[in-house]
Amino acid sequence: MLPPNKRTRTQRRSNAYRGAASAALAGLLLASTACGSDDAVQGAGPAVPDDLECFSGSLHGSGSSAQENAMTTWIAGFQSACEDARIYYDSIGSGGGRNQFIDGAVTFAGTDAAMDPEENADAVSRCDGSDTINLPAYVVAIAVVFNLDGIEELNLSPDTVAKIFNQDITRWNDPQIAEDNPDADLPDLAITQVNRADDSGTTENFTRYLAEAAPDSWPHEADGQWPITPRESAQGNSGIADTVSRADGAIGYVEMSHLHGLPAASIGVGDEFVEISPEAAAQVVADSPRREDNTSEHDLALALDYGTTEPGSYPLVLVSYETVCQDYADQAEAERVKAFLRYVVSPEGQAAASEETDSTPVNDSLREDLLASIEAIGS
Repeated sequence: MLPPNKRTRTQRRSNAYRGAASAALAGLLLASTACGSDDAVQGAGPAVPDDLECFSGSLHGSGSSAQENAMTTWIAGFQSACEDARIYYDSIGSGGGRNQFIDGAVTFAGTDAAMDPEENADAVSRCDGSDTINLPAYVVAIAVVFNLDGIEELNLSPDTVAKIFNQDITRWNDPQIAEDNPDADLPDLAITQVNRADDSGTTENFTRYLAEAAPDSWPHEADGQWPITPRESAQGNSGIADTVSRADGAIGYVEMSHLHGLPAASIGVGDEFVEISPEAAAQVVADSPRREDNTSEHDLALALDYGTTEPGSYPLVLVSYETVCQDYADQAEAERVKAFLRYVVSPEGQAAASEETDSTPVNDSLREDLLASIEAIGS
């Protein structure tokens, strides 16, 4: 059997779906109930646009757990204004969401890794012969969280992060960690690395950062599945946060809204260490071009520069997408997803998510592109 980093994405997608089924962008960019349940979020929600277009019926999505808190907020806002709408989102992980979307089980997928050409080809039948489009609606920093008794601040260079997670640095008082933290009383304590157990877009973004920022210390390709035998693993962002919080000496990686009070390391960029923040994350995304292999002008998937050395930028950034069909066989289904996504990318929707999760709202320029792509959805 091939190791995880050598499997094709089709193989990984199939494996992720089986696991999910069994468990049931400042230049370019400027908690409530968990949405992993099968129930629509109801009750009063955030402010909505005056021109919000409602629909009657249900809309189903699944995927990214990084989007979990933002999606809960968006669903609550939309349903508070649209009483006849029922929106369901199952937070099963990006790989599982893409697979359910390709198989036609959901209308849209939330994913921290945009659909690649192979997956797009797999989705043509589901999308009534059309391509998929990726809409970057949620941008947030990824935190390197840790649990060390008495230590609330920690500096980690890219090489140090890579060596820790590659299990080459195994104790907290290692000379390389000490060099980054000369004033810290680092314990002689084993490091417990915690990674995602599921096929995860957060993992793919994190490993892509390691591969680009520390290529000499991270000998693996970017992948949604963890490439080496883990010390500890957990399902979803919440699972990693919970595991790290309970284990002295643990370290993990989570999307920013899942910090749950855990301290986050400052990451080395050039000659400085940068604290995690929406503003610092926005600098990385501001000049990012679109991917060269996007399906069309309406596909807005981005190519991030994770290896940036720009001062003040926080390079560990996650861009999470809503992946949809260019065309749906059912016009009513197309109109429902368009109505909801208009709210998601609206100033009100983005502000609500940012207040809840510390995400970076899209600015007017990107919003204009997003709305054009949403309007292009048809049947």
